Amino acid sequence: MSAPVFLADPEALRSSERVRVDGDEGRHAAVVRRIAAGENVELTDGAGQLVRCTVVAADRNGITCDVDERIEVAQPQPRIVVAQAIPKGDRGETAVETMTEVGVDEIVPWSAARCMVRWKGERGEKALRRWRSTAREAAKQARRPWLPQVSDAVTTAGLVTRVAGATLALVLHEEAGRPLRTVEPPDDGDVVVVVGPEGGVTPDELAELEEAGATPVRLGPTVLRTSTAGTVAAGVLLAASRRWA
Repeated sequence: MSAPVFLADPEALRSSERVRVDGDEGRHAAVVRRIAAGENVELTDGAGQLVRCTVVAADRNGITCDVDERIEVAQPQPRIVVAQAIPKGDRGETAVETMTEVGVDEIVPWSAARCMVRWKGERGEKALRRWRSTAREAAKQARRPWLPQVSDAVTTAGLVTRVAGATLALVLHEEAGRPLRTVEPPDDGDVVVVVGPEGGVTPDELAELEEAGATPVRLGPTVLRTSTAGTVAAGVLLAASRRWA
């Protein structure tokens, strides 16, 4: 079984031979995960630094680790970016969790026209914090040295800008003629996948995204929920890319 992963101070990971993990992260390791002296763990800064360690001490406030090996992990290419229409309830966190586990590099909350939920004021800030916390914990569970980025929410105009700057942009749409499995991902750059809300992408939104360079594609013969479509699409693209070769 692979060693558990915890986040640690970037400077300590770069220069220290003994690293202390305390605070909430350290207490989680020592109290919740019950990591003890003699066990192996991996520490990361979430931006490609990965340090393999042996725990030499543990108490209720954290763990102390001796460095065994340092590894610099390059940013995976191509980057998979999912623009996720904001769903209601806890389906947003479900989408973020599973997309993180499968390997999505950036999640962009999209305030689509048919979204039933609007992120405004404190409510929106709280929801965004939940998405980011979910991504952080899922990345550790998945043993990822790179944490996915959860961007600020965008309107359709902001999404059009992201699509225009992408190496490849795709819109999941049940009426599209082209299957996603026929798409060959590029070797690098951003692959942006747009996932609409439960009510679907409006004709006007689809037209704007196509004009910006996006291609409509379909996943298969069934219609998935917005909370699962992005994860499935990312898996298809990653399997076709060199990242899963």
